[in-house]
Amino acid sequence: MSLSDTPAPLGPSPQGHSAVPPDGPAAALAEPTRQVSARWVTGLVLVNVGINAAFFGPINVFIGQQAISIDEPSKEAILSLATACGAAVSLVANPLFGALSDRTTSRFGRRSPWVLAGAVLAAVALLAMSGAGTVALMVLFWCLVQLGANAAYAAITAAVPDRVPVPQRGKVGGLAAMGQTLGILTGAVFGAVVSGNFMVGYWLCAAALLLSVLPYLFHRDDPVLHRGVLPRFRPGLFLRGFWISPRRYPDFAWAWLTRFLVNVGNQLTIVYLLFFLRDILKHEDPAAGVLVLTGIYAVMVMITAVAAGPWSDRVGRRKPFVIGSSATIAMAALIMAFFPVWPGALAGAAVLGIGFGAYLAVDFALLTQVLPLAADRGKDMGIINVANSLPQVVAPALALAAVTYWGGYRSLFITAAVIGLLGAVFVVKIKSVR
Repeated sequence: MSLSDTPAPLGPSPQGHSAVPPDGPAAALAEPTRQVSARWVTGLVLVNVGINAAFFGPINVFIGQQAISIDEPSKEAILSLATACGAAVSLVANPLFGALSDRTTSRFGRRSPWVLAGAVLAAVALLAMSGAGTVALMVLFWCLVQLGANAAYAAITAAVPDRVPVPQRGKVGGLAAMGQTLGILTGAVFGAVVSGNFMVGYWLCAAALLLSVLPYLFHRDDPVLHRGVLPRFRPGLFLRGFWISPRRYPDFAWAWLTRFLVNVGNQLTIVYLLFFLRDILKHEDPAAGVLVLTGIYAVMVMITAVAAGPWSDRVGRRKPFVIGSSATIAMAALIMAFFPVWPGALAGAAVLGIGFGAYLAVDFALLTQVLPLAADRGKDMGIINVANSLPQVVAPALALAAVTYWGGYRSLFITAAVIGLLGAVFVVKIKSVR
């Protein structure tokens, strides 16, 4: 695996479209026109399942249980520290590995080597995390999990604008969202099955991640980037490329901001879910409660993602779906705020799933349509993915302040709703996508 290093100019292309022909040495940069196969999409979905199981099994259950085993009175602070540090790593890892994959000239393609390497690193770190007996080691290994999983996620996300034509992106985005949701549900199932044995839970997450990438790697359809297509690698230019001017690319900037705000609101709603069930609702088995809520959420996400994505393809519109789904996500937080009982939690999970399923499918398709340059799809999708990761840094700090100083869980959920609604409002600023 190497990086392209021979000078050859490549002009900019608006909204990620490339004038490069779909064959020849620069085929990896061509705007896709051929619909992807069901087998390729299945591989993409399974990678999303594995990565999200590795992310959310620990975040929703195992890190909290491990924090309780290390220092129960400080469990909230430990969970916030671990998730914030891991998210800080992902802020750098996602765009960095996306940019590196853009320039990779491996004979196996640009994205596949990073999917494999990232999955292996994350799996090894999960196994190491299972034996961590101190906060420092737990945080260190979780950061390595984030490093590896984000390398794989950056690569697999960039594969969509690489291979999927615009009229098919809503459908593929919906199926990818279904894969993400199945991964979250898988993590919750692991949490319930192991009955508090977080060590076994980490091993299950590692195994799921490694197995999930195999179908994609065996049928990757990943065109090779030939040497000489991209300009010579220069560290200064490479680093400066991570800044995308909001003035020059305003739609990209607004899309990033709206995704960030909606994800902050969503993360605030779920970050302390285990503790909310345990300490406020007095649920007799909080891990099982997380599984039930996640199951309801997952079913609704899969229904709305698979329906809304193709629907937006057919009507040729993205923004109304994104605005409506963002407002629905905020409504779920308000239900949790004003009905802090088990039936309220069930209703909140259902509404959250309805909103987030449509949002994940259609907003993903919208984002792929505002990418500045075809040659930088991996890096630019990585920057977009920062809007998924940065909330994991911001939200735990906000959540800790809300629960500790601002009035408890009601304040937490109201804050989540307000921030999410701002995300819905700013979608109207995007002009190049209807």
